[in-house]
Amino acid sequence: MKEEPVRQRLLGAATRLFAERGFESTSVQEIVVAAGVTKGAMYHYFSSKDDLLQEIYGRLLRMQMDRLTAIADGPEPLAERLHRAAADVVETTTANLDDSKIFFRSMHLLAPETQKTVRAERRRYHERFRDLVAEGQRAGTFSDRVPAELVVDYFFGSVHHLGTWYHADGPLTGAQVGRHFADLLLTSLGAGHAGE
Repeated sequence: MKEEPVRQRLLGAATRLFAERGFESTSVQEIVVAAGVTKGAMYHYFSSKDDLLQEIYGRLLRMQMDRLTAIADGPEPLAERLHRAAADVVETTTANLDDSKIFFRSMHLLAPETQKTVRAERRRYHERFRDLVAEGQRAGTFSDRVPAELVVDYFFGSVHHLGTWYHADGPLTGAQVGRHFADLLLTSLGAGHAGE
């Protein structure tokens, strides 16, 4: 652990402690002890526990946004891109389940301005995803019986719920769950399974 950069050690320790004890029950002192650094080092990288919590989720969201952009801008047919994007967000969420669980369990504890910033970042992701649905609806590739916004809200409601039931040692891998979710999404849009 000593070789790991200080910032990463702090994030790793905070993630473990927030997952085990909860955000409210974890002190800055416990985080710095678990990371093996001083409070001064902590405050060099993060101004507060809020900043740590925001970054725990922010790093996942940035990674997912980068991946979504690459998929959405890819050369594949639209239905295949949406299927890949839907499967990817599930797979990356299950691979980083502690980050997601901590965040959704603790977001209401963040300062109002921080909450606003995080919600705006998440909204950008949802809007990029929604644009794929809307593009397919305009082109006639997908059914337009349900507005794209509602389709995306319904899908992400299921994704955000993964932390309440998914377990890495369960019968399905994150990739398998992702493919099933993507199949369900495309079927609901009248497009069948893009992977077939």
